[in-house]
Amino acid sequence: MPLYKYVTANTAVKILNGSIRFTQPKAFNDPFELLPQFITPKTIVEQEEHSLSLDCMGSRRKGILRNGVKEKDHYKGDFQARRIVGSLNDALGILCLSRNPESLLMWAHYGDEYRGAIIEFDDRHPFFDGQIQVTYKKTRPVYDIADFLGKPFPVADLYIKPNDWSYEKEVRIARPLSSCAEVATDDNGNRVMTMDVPIDCIRGVTMGERMTVENQRIVWELVKHTDISLSLAAIANWNYAFRNEVIKYPGQLVGSPGWSQ
Repeated sequence: MPLYKYVTANTAVKILNGSIRFTQPKAFNDPFELLPQFITPKTIVEQEEHSLSLDCMGSRRKGILRNGVKEKDHYKGDFQARRIVGSLNDALGILCLSRNPESLLMWAHYGDEYRGAIIEFDDRHPFFDGQIQVTYKKTRPVYDIADFLGKPFPVADLYIKPNDWSYEKEVRIARPLSSCAEVATDDNGNRVMTMDVPIDCIRGVTMGERMTVENQRIVWELVKHTDISLSLAAIANWNYAFRNEVIKYPGQLVGSPGWSQ
């Protein structure tokens, strides 16, 4: 099943040129990201430092949620979670993708109000090894801090978001920042960390209905001699939906609507 990323036109060009960003948790738009509640015994509360060892690609552990455990309020909170997230910001970057190629909300939020694009990826490509589906829940997760200290823990345990975000059908790939390259600083002062993305893992590009003609031409030049398909998301004549106007089929350009001798 393909993976999708809603992006601005500028980001689409960067991806097609072989570079993709892995974002630190503090740069995400949701302040609850990777921030569960922890049951924290007094012995741990009084410690100044904790040993954290992170597993970027491990699967989510089963049976560690403690939402039903009763505990005094001063031993239950997100103080330790904030410490952990602070450590993660210096340790890993996350690539956020989606299983939903038809979200009007994501077009508006991440696709620059329909001026951007959707990049379609092949989820079977080795570049996406370690992909984890985000879990959506009504209540904020509660863990025992002891399950996260002194031994490697999968960051996937923290991929839990409120039900409000469930329409995104999000999938995540995490990588150590040590395997990324710092290329810039964003408008909020966060380091922009990227990895090289193989062109053969990109299956298609759908340009937004409002993408400028100039940006459409730039994208066309980048894909016309590749196996990547290209289409335009045009407003459908029925319902709140788009119809994909094909410009280039997957594979060689010959036979595609945009081909001419």
